[in-house]
Amino acid sequence: MTTLASHTEDDAAAAREPSAAAVWWPRLRPVLLAITFPAVLLAFWHFSTAGRPGSLIPPPYDVWLELRDLAFGGINDDAYSRTLHVHLLASVSRVYGGFALALIVALPLGMLIGRVPLVRQLVDPTIQILRPVPVTAWLPLAMIIFGLGPRSAVFLVFLGAFYPILVNTIFGVRSVEPRLFEAASMLGCSGPAQFFRVVLPAALPSIFTGMRLGLGFAWVVIVVGEMTGVQTGLGAIIMEARQLSRTEIVISGMIVIGIFGFLSDQLVMLIGRRLLAWSPSHG
Repeated sequence: MTTLASHTEDDAAAAREPSAAAVWWPRLRPVLLAITFPAVLLAFWHFSTAGRPGSLIPPPYDVWLELRDLAFGGINDDAYSRTLHVHLLASVSRVYGGFALALIVALPLGMLIGRVPLVRQLVDPTIQILRPVPVTAWLPLAMIIFGLGPRSAVFLVFLGAFYPILVNTIFGVRSVEPRLFEAASMLGCSGPAQFFRVVLPAALPSIFTGMRLGLGFAWVVIVVGEMTGVQTGLGAIIMEARQLSRTEIVISGMIVIGIFGFLSDQLVMLIGRRLLAWSPSHG
């Protein structure tokens, strides 16, 4: 009887324990869903281009070989072999340099426009007139002002990141509930101190949304920015490869920009989750 009872208890305990599939499936399901659509696109790309010598778009395997050659060399042994790290570091420095400059300028300016009516009336109309001007339209002027080289590229990246950060900062500041200012005044927090203790924390969700959009636009604009006569950078080799009809290099550069743009976005989201842990919608 004791043996039977112990077996019954063991069976009941085993039944209560979740199976391996129940433990791992919730973790695997998002990954599987995330890779399904790219896998379908990759298969469509392969069957549309493989075995067609006259195709202007290379098949995925050719792009993979070119990407390996860009990163490690040993395949084509041409001027592009084993140069990916040089071009990637150049583009990353320009993207993050322009983005940091945009953040330094747009964040305090957006807080002032959103909070101080005089600054809003003085500056906001001009900004709203300049905001619809595309970055590509600034390209000739940037080359005249800053000359050929990386400074023009950083300026164009700055423009691409500036307006999303600014607009979202203004929106976040103007969305702060007036009751928070009243409560802060009752607790002895008034004047400029409210910017740091009331306005900035309450506007952080919108600010991080603007940062994500701004950093995404910075990666979009880098190709245009590196049309300003720079010799290194992902945008530079994309434009040069286009002139040489090296489509596999163009696609390789696009893939690298997409991957590092995604990683940059994930980094901003990670920082945002840490700083906004108090927020029910972002914690």
